[in-house]
Amino acid sequence: MIYIFSFLLAFTGISTDKNPEELGKVHWMRDYDQALQKSKETNKPVFILFQEVPGCSTCKNYGQNVLSHPFIVEAIEDEFIPLAIYNNKGGADKKVLEKYNEPAWNNPVVRIVDANGENVVRRLYSNYSQQGVTNSMIAALLKSNKIVPDYLHLFEEELRTNQGSLKESYVSMYCFWTGEKVLGDIDGIAETEAGFMDGKEVVKFKYNPDLVDYKDIVERANKLKCADGVYSDDVQERKIAQSATHQPSKPTKSYRSDQTPKYYLANTVYQYIPMTTYQSLKINTALGKGESASEFLSPRQKNLYAHIEKNRNKNWKTVFRDDFAKNWWKTYSLLANQS
Repeated sequence: MIYIFSFLLAFTGISTDKNPEELGKVHWMRDYDQALQKSKETNKPVFILFQEVPGCSTCKNYGQNVLSHPFIVEAIEDEFIPLAIYNNKGGADKKVLEKYNEPAWNNPVVRIVDANGENVVRRLYSNYSQQGVTNSMIAALLKSNKIVPDYLHLFEEELRTNQGSLKESYVSMYCFWTGEKVLGDIDGIAETEAGFMDGKEVVKFKYNPDLVDYKDIVERANKLKCADGVYSDDVQERKIAQSATHQPSKPTKSYRSDQTPKYYLANTVYQYIPMTTYQSLKINTALGKGESASEFLSPRQKNLYAHIEKNRNKNWKTVFRDDFAKNWWKTYSLLANQS
């Protein structure tokens, strides 16, 4: 019991079930002066959320989709002093609004300030995306001469890779487990999946054409004997593939996925860790290369990994392919009930 309780504190802290939905799952301070004092004591910047509570649909969506993402919650709580200021209240909240000339009854605004209340980076407004707040946090940490956690860099990379319209293609090879490992090592590829097409083992992959050229993907895969065949419904891609591999490229045919996705990951404790699709891509690749994959986990994910390692006899479920945020908070709730 004592071990589980200690783990929960490291995992995500006290429950936020009573948080207004506009505040997400972050544990917020509500006193400006106390937040600045804590900033001085810890040498951490203050993350100020100016929010309408109760608020409009934009405010609620920001709480549900941005301020409830596990990585954003972890970064705000661990790297900053979280402070929520209601922009539709009087008293102390109104005084802080007036200090920063923030409008009342407004959509969410984020300011990251130092222990003196001075802006570290530009005010974040009219940007209600995960990428917006993540970029602001990274910029603030760098400006404050702080080390940006690896998982936060990886999350920013994931958001950037998934920005815009992804394109989909398939390559065949002698072993799709090797194919996933090879393709997962290419920047600009967002997802991979092992499967079967045209009687062959193939890897389906999605990539961001703004970050990586299709030609570079095919040439690299072909060089490592992972592009014996290329399948695409894009005529231009087929021409590129034929030029790169010196063999005909075909339109896609009927496809079915393999029953053991992310083979290298799926045979380790990592399969029980809630994670993003991009994390599973990078972790599977690292394990396939015989490398450590712990660098791709956040500190709280590492705590969960250690907990599972010490309790292998429990009936843990494979969750790495499921919705990350949903399973992260579900796992926390299950462990909380055990305590």
